[in-house]
Amino acid sequence: MSRVGLIVNPAAGRDVRRLTGGATVVDSYAKRRVAECVLDGLTAVADPPSARLMPDRSGIADHVLEASPSVVDARPLEFPVENSPADTRRAAAHFRDEGVGAVVVLGGDGTTRDVATAIGDVPVIAVSTGTNNVVPTSVEGTVAGVAAALLATGAISAADVTTRHGTVDVRTTSPDDDRSLTALAASEVSARSFIGTRALLEPADLVGGVVSRAHPADIGLAAVAGAVERVAPDDPGGVGLRLTDPETASRTVRAVLAPGVTATLGIEAVERLEWNEPFTFEISDGVVGADGERELEVTDTTVELTPVPEGPRLVDVEATLAAGARAGALEDVEQ
Repeated sequence: MSRVGLIVNPAAGRDVRRLTGGATVVDSYAKRRVAECVLDGLTAVADPPSARLMPDRSGIADHVLEASPSVVDARPLEFPVENSPADTRRAAAHFRDEGVGAVVVLGGDGTTRDVATAIGDVPVIAVSTGTNNVVPTSVEGTVAGVAAALLATGAISAADVTTRHGTVDVRTTSPDDDRSLTALAASEVSARSFIGTRALLEPADLVGGVVSRAHPADIGLAAVAGAVERVAPDDPGGVGLRLTDPETASRTVRAVLAPGVTATLGIEAVERLEWNEPFTFEISDGVVGADGERELEVTDTTVELTPVPEGPRLVDVEATLAAGARAGALEDVEQ
């Protein structure tokens, strides 16, 4: 039986950047309504796939299941809820092992990154309900559900409508500690020596980093890189950046560092990177971040950032629906 997975991150879109920046608040009710629309979208095909939902403590999954269309066999996954990113990773691993036809993810870059670490080759429809949202898109929930149904039922081949998004592999090496981290769109190196509220909002803190994609319409370090170099989501490699004081820099750019935060940044060096080509920083005291959030405090550390091709398999929703229409998969066979 064809099946779709649904992951809704209750915490996405509710962090400190709603207080310090201009990011939009996305509450549990809004996410619930989007998720309900996703399940309704599954009914666009003649034989709707079943759906399995990640459980949560906010009641989102329970409400969505209660409102589920009668023709959709929708049930929750069974596992203890930790109310942490581990829930997202556990649900993604379950969907990977079960071999679902597609997974719809409601969240931001952080949620999509957590899914990517465990989802394998399952096609991912990333719907923006988070903060930075470089990778997830603002697709309407019902439309996302239709795309998931077309893929899960085999009406459309995933190979025709998906691309593999890169990630950034982070390795830190010091006399006392070696650690690792994965970023989806960008890994940032900051001179601020503590994690604090995690949000990366001060342009003066940024030392540089590596991005797996770059466009001025992105947000964060991907936007900074995109002001001088373009990397499409399906292009190989990435871009390494070294930043400096804009007052003394020979080259400066204006970029959207975070929602509601536009800044001038000084560019010291820009380097186009191939897959698996490392970009290194020597940090005496600072923090390494992933997708706009500070993650690892480092002291006297070598930080190696490397673009790698092992990211999520992202679905082009518009291309999927167009292909479905051409194939006649959206026609009512009873008429």
